[in-house]
Amino acid sequence: MNAPLNSLGLAKPPSATRVVAAMSGGVDSSVVAALLKRDGYDVVGVTLQLYDHGAAVKKKGACCAGQDIHDARRVAEHLGISHYVLDYEERFRRQVMDDFAASYARGETPIPCVRCNERVKFGDLLDLARELGADALATGHYVRREMGAEGPELHRAIDDSRDQSYFLFATTAQQLDMVRFPLGDKPKSDVRAIATELGLITADKPDSQDICFVPQGRYGDVVERLKPGAAQAGEIVDMEGRVIGTHPGIIHFTVGQRKGLGLSGNEDPLFVVSLDAETKRVVVGPREALRVRTITLANVNWLSPVVEDCLVKVRSTRAPVPARVTALEGGRASVELLNGEEGVAPGQACVFYAESGSRVLGGGWIVSRERAGKAA
Repeated sequence: MNAPLNSLGLAKPPSATRVVAAMSGGVDSSVVAALLKRDGYDVVGVTLQLYDHGAAVKKKGACCAGQDIHDARRVAEHLGISHYVLDYEERFRRQVMDDFAASYARGETPIPCVRCNERVKFGDLLDLARELGADALATGHYVRREMGAEGPELHRAIDDSRDQSYFLFATTAQQLDMVRFPLGDKPKSDVRAIATELGLITADKPDSQDICFVPQGRYGDVVERLKPGAAQAGEIVDMEGRVIGTHPGIIHFTVGQRKGLGLSGNEDPLFVVSLDAETKRVVVGPREALRVRTITLANVNWLSPVVEDCLVKVRSTRAPVPARVTALEGGRASVELLNGEEGVAPGQACVFYAESGSRVLGGGWIVSRERAGKAA
């Protein structure tokens, strides 16, 4: 007779199931560790020091600050679980921060949180969990893991306002076998209520807002520090190539941007349409020039059999829209946005969802776009 599955879908009692809980020091990961402990699992808390401890401790709203490490340690002590703090600064800088700076210097708009999940949290941390003899790795991400006919599937969170599935599209099927997301079926209000009920010091702690290594959202300053000389001045041109202004460096701009261009006296608002790293030019145009119909993706990750008709998101804050995906050789794909989309930027991700809007089918990195039949 087969043993019944526990709440994590494993055929063994909770007391015999070791779970590594990724503890960032925030309320979400604290509640994950607390719920697992309450349910009788063998919980090991792990906190990754990803960014300079001394500098980060002075920042508010950063997920990797020294205060957060301190809070994670206090929660672990309160729960009576083992807790380890691991210095991942060097690999985080190499795999996430340097990539972030290089992407901006190429005229792209990167998403470092995806890289962090892909390369550090679901890469290095999963390896560590296996070394510790864990059966699962649990995180505080708002996303659901559900069993389907062909194995585990990734789904959007119940609380749409908290859903983080866009940032987890690069999770592989192999990783999904071991990762668990206990908060995916809970609204944020319930998570805070649980934290209060269990006496966690993080119950009222504000959510992190900024990227951990970008204080006050000053991306350009960070890129300049990581990649000196990246901010080279250049020209602002219209879509016919006429010079209409100058700029301090393309790293300060992103596709779709309207404010901060230093342009005035135009009859209609102008938006950043594209960035040319080679010529150091910022190309601006009217809003209709932002509408894109076809995009090309690289490094596509499929979490399902290849599909054609689906929904896609081209920005984390956008609603999914109808699209047709064509798989290409070399891990690439072409995506036709059936109704077009504005502000599609190289460096961002295009994430595929089932037509129901729930299941994540995969996704890839935007490398080029076409608007009205012209590459952008």
